Amino acid sequence: MINPMKLMQLKPLWGKFQKNHPKFRQFFSAAAKAGVQEGSVIEIQLTTTDGKTLSTNLQLTKDDIEMIHTISEIARG
Repeated sequence: MINPMKLMQLKPLWGKFQKNHPKFRQFFSAAAKAGVQEGSVIEIQLTTTDGKTLSTNLQLTKDDIEMIHTISEIARG
């Protein structure tokens, strides 16, 4: 169960994150406009400070799309 007070603590942190990384939100806006749909693939890569690379991908399901839309609605307020 999500603690509503903990969720409220995310708001200022999310604002800072968006300010520090404006391209991140722009990417998700562009992806949403392109039509994220079932079967789309999201790839994530992390390069650590010592040069190690970790990566994964996931193919979106109907349930994933529903969760993404719900999170988007919550984020918009």
